[in-house]
Amino acid sequence: MLDNICSTLAGRASEQINFGMISTGALNDLEKVTKQVYAIITYYGMSDKLPNVSYFDSTGQSEYSFQKPYSEEIAVIIDKEVAKIIDEQYNRALKMLKENEKGVVELAKQLLEREVIFADDLEKIFGKRQWGSRNDRLEQEIEEDKKLNGGSENQKEISVGDDAKIETEDKPKDDTEEKE
Repeated sequence: MLDNICSTLAGRASEQINFGMISTGALNDLEKVTKQVYAIITYYGMSDKLPNVSYFDSTGQSEYSFQKPYSEEIAVIIDKEVAKIIDEQYNRALKMLKENEKGVVELAKQLLEREVIFADDLEKIFGKRQWGSRNDRLEQEIEEDKKLNGGSENQKEISVGDDAKIETEDKPKDDTEEKE
């Protein structure tokens, strides 16, 4: 979740670095990030100051109430935690953009030339990821399953995005299902 918040704030951070100011263009990003961080703290209980506490009302009855399910003191703590997390992730975005300045400039040039770039283009600019992609993990899991199960002749290829294809086992149908 924090990575998502950081990447969402990166556009605003890039404006600050490259233009020395920020515009109103990030309004939607700020709204999304703020709501997400409030949810992290008040719904999911993922806060240093208020751990393991959820103020989420799954019954929907709080919609008709004019009271918060917490005190003003807790509201102040929540607001401070939200500001702290957003500030940390914004500063993290600034740091990452500064550390990768040459790559960011090259990426901007390519986007101006072609408008669309692919994972291979990003890899050429920034190098291979430090961690595997979801596709890499899926392929690895399937290979491990094949080794455990001894492989199968009933395989088919499926696409999982990013031009990656994975072979999976196609289970034969049970004759009793077709008769019913």
